[in-house]
Formats: sequence, structure tokens, C-alpha cells
Amino acid sequence: MSTGNLRGMLTIDQLRREVKQGQIDTVLLSFTDPYGRQMGKRLDAGYFLDGAAGHGTHCCDYLLTVDMEMEPVAGYRLANWARGYGDFHMAPDLSTLRRATWLEKTALVICDLLDVRSHALVAQAPRSILRRQIERAAALGYQVMAGSEVEYFIFQNSYRQAAAAGYAGLEPAGWYLEDYHILQGTREEPLNGAVRRHLAASGIPVECSKGEWGVGQHELNVRYADVLTMADRHAIFKQCFKEVADQQGVSVTFMAKFDTARAGSSCHLHCSLWQDGQSVMAGPKQLGPVRASDVFGSFLAGWIEHVPEVMVFYAPTVNSYKRYRSGSWAPTRLAWSHDNRTASFRVVGEGPSLRIECRIPGADCNPYLAFAAALASGLDGVARKLDPPPIFQGDVYAADALPTVPATLRHATDQFEASPFARAALGEEVVEHYAHFYRVEQQAYDQAVTDWERRRYFEQI
Repeated sequence: MSTGNLRGMLTIDQLRREVKQGQIDTVLLSFTDPYGRQMGKRLDAGYFLDGAAGHGTHCCDYLLTVDMEMEPVAGYRLANWARGYGDFHMAPDLSTLRRATWLEKTALVICDLLDVRSHALVAQAPRSILRRQIERAAALGYQVMAGSEVEYFIFQNSYRQAAAAGYAGLEPAGWYLEDYHILQGTREEPLNGAVRRHLAASGIPVECSKGEWGVGQHELNVRYADVLTMADRHAIFKQCFKEVADQQGVSVTFMAKFDTARAGSSCHLHCSLWQDGQSVMAGPKQLGPVRASDVFGSFLAGWIEHVPEVMVFYAPTVNSYKRYRSGSWAPTRLAWSHDNRTASFRVVGEGPSLRIECRIPGADCNPYLAFAAALASGLDGVARKLDPPPIFQGDVYAADALPTVPATLRHATDQFEASPFARAALGEEVVEHYAHFYRVEQQAYDQAVTDWERRRYFEQI
């Protein structure tokens, strides 16, 4: 998808002019690690233009193998002490070059990670994994359009204050449920409005923001695009939100389940297949109230079938699985329905706008991995010409006969690691790498003594 005409996007010539005029002096080169965090370097803009724009820069290869605290983790084949923790090559994707208006005199460009010797994409890098699925779609004759809807909680405390308090007793931005509520949303406009404006001025067109079903919970949607552009927008969106919040002395969390008593934060994924600039999802086939194509039905069938095997890419942390509770607006069972928010797969739109919304991922997902899982699953359904299960009507939460989503990270990792489909679609090296990644995350939780344990057992045991 061409983004060159969007406000905030830059060509090299435009960057050169703005650097000469003193409007930009820094170029931020970034990529996401497995957690979805932005990693990279800030380059002097002149240095970038003198050569790094074409050649990029280097970063330590341990960045795809460290834990949340940046500690090196043993057991990875990709990077380890025996191999000396060498470098990856960060190759700028110049189609992503843009102003980052929330940062002073700064441009931003997203990088692909390459092997420093072969210059091939690093297979385990999140953006590489999505690129592989896009290539599979193209080989079948399809372009993929996508959108993501991300929810989050806002707190009046700064990040530093929240950390000092152990993330306990924080003051939400609101004080009652604010789903679609304009008054409470107005109180949160200093942050939400600032982020909307910065995104729009930085090459990320915005649709809307709205209150969600939580105290201090909101959602901001950016416009759909081709799936790689959408994943890039999603990744930048989260970084922008955190940095603007930090500048304002407040905080925002994208945890899937921040509080036991409150709603979780979702990331709904929308996908559709296109050919020659037109959606191919609508068609003559009657699926309940939906008139769809065979391609639509097969993509939906594959997406549903493979959820358990790639669940780790939708729900990547121990915390992710605490969101799946009946009546919580998060899905608990595998079914599709038409415009039904109790279903894990909600079919919406009609004609050219017909698309599939997957409600399973949480706001903590890495967008590159989540979209890659969705594409791998759906394309397998198309290749095998699968038929979807019958449409479900009614309350999916109450449908005890339907299969459930995996209940824990441990269970999901077991299914991912054992899946022939995941190995065939994603690659052996990817499954090996991420199975280890999620097991390390599970182990860290298993060994931790929590506040819940102290409250429960300190006196009573």
C-alpha cells in the first residue's frame, strides 16, 4: 500500500530538505522484539542521510532472546553466549519513513532485521514472520487488508509513580464505566486527543476514539490498510501512546487484564482478502444472513480451526488468559456469528466491506505475530477449501458444547509446539524459538511469589 501521500510520511528528499531547514535532526530506527516492544537507535539525521538510509545500522542479536528485564536467556539457538551475541543488520524500510511529531525534531523509520552475513531476513523476527505469510497470500493471488482495535486503561499516576507504588492503588482516569460516554471521554481528551492528532500528523490516519466498558478504559482505532502497514501502524500507535502519556505525567497500560474485577483490554483483528484492488469476501453463497464467497468461508474456517495451535500469538503472556471469562466481552468459545459480540469470530459488514473480526487477541499481543497467525490459519483454510462450521446464533458463553479457547499459556504453548500446522506454516525455527520464549515467560511466573499469595496465606496458613 502506498503511504507517500499521507500527512506526515516522508521521502528521502523531503527528509533532506527538513534536515537542512533544521526541522528534523534525529532519525529513530526501530523494530519490535517478541514482546512487541520498540527497540532500536536514534541516529543523527545527517549521518542517516550520509549512508545509513541505504545501509541501515546494527544491533545486538540478543534482542530477540532477552526476557522482559533485558536479561540474556539460555536455550535459544538464534543467539547465545557460545555464539558470542553478535549483530543483526537493521535495514530501514523507507516506505515507513515518517515524522514522529510527538518527539522533538524526530523522524521514524521501521526496520527489518537481516542476517549480517547472508542479508536474509531473520526468520524469528516478528516482522519477518508476517512478511512470510504475506508472501504466501500473494502466491495464492491475494492481498490482505486488515485493521486492529486496541483498548487500554489510563491512570492519573505517572509511570514513575506507578512503578514506585508497585503498580498498586493507582488512580484511574475515570470513576465509572464509560462505554461510549462522551462526558467521561471529554475528561480524558488531553491524552486521547493529543495522541489522535500526533498519529494523524505522523502518517497514521485515525478513525475514532471512544470510552470502553471499564473505569478509565478507552479505545482508539486507526484506519485499516494492507496488513503489513497496519501492523506497523499498530506498533507505532502503542509507542506514541506511552510516550505522550509519559510527557503528560500520566500512564496507560495495554495489559490484557489489569484488574480482576474489571474488563480486560482487547485487540480485535479485522481481515479481508483482495484481488486487483477489490475485496473478494462477498459472493453468492448464503452463510446464515451473510452472502459470502467460497474464499470467505474457507478463510474463516481455517482461522477458527487453528486458534488452539497459534493461540500464543494472540495471547502471549500469563496475564492474557485471565481475560477469557464469561460475560466479560472477551470470547471463551470457538464459534462464528453475525454481529454477535459473544462470539470469538464476529462477521461484520456486507458487500465490499464484508470482513471477519477475531475478538480473541488481547491488547498485549504483538501485532506482527497476531496478524501472521491469522493469515497462516486463514490461508490454510483457503488452500484446503474448508467449509466453516455452522453459524452460531445466541449467547456463545452459554454454549457448553462448543470448544473453548486454551485456558493457560502453558496449555497454549504445548499445543503450539506440538502442531504440525504451525511448523509447516511458520517454520521449524520459528516454532522452536517462540515455544522456548513462552516457556521462559511461564517459568518466570511459576517461580514468582505474588501479592495474592501473601494476602491469602501470610496469616491464615
